[in-house]
Amino acid sequence: MDVRIKATVSFSITGSALEDSLAEFDELTVSGLLREILDKAIAVDGIQVEVTEGPNTLEDYDSQAQGA
Repeated sequence: MDVRIKATVSFSITGSALEDSLAEFDELTVSGLLREILDKAIAVDGIQVEVTEGPNTLEDYDSQAQGA
């Protein structure tokens, strides 16, 4: 039997760590990075990740950093 799990995850990360993580997993978005991490950790297809708050790309991060 398949089950659906829905979770909310919140975390803080430095800009340099975000950049390194995206580069290491060859991803362009935070949602893509999280999807890759979950897929590798539990080997499940059909993972959907949505960033609802905060930057999803390095460009978004740069824009937020400049505005601060």
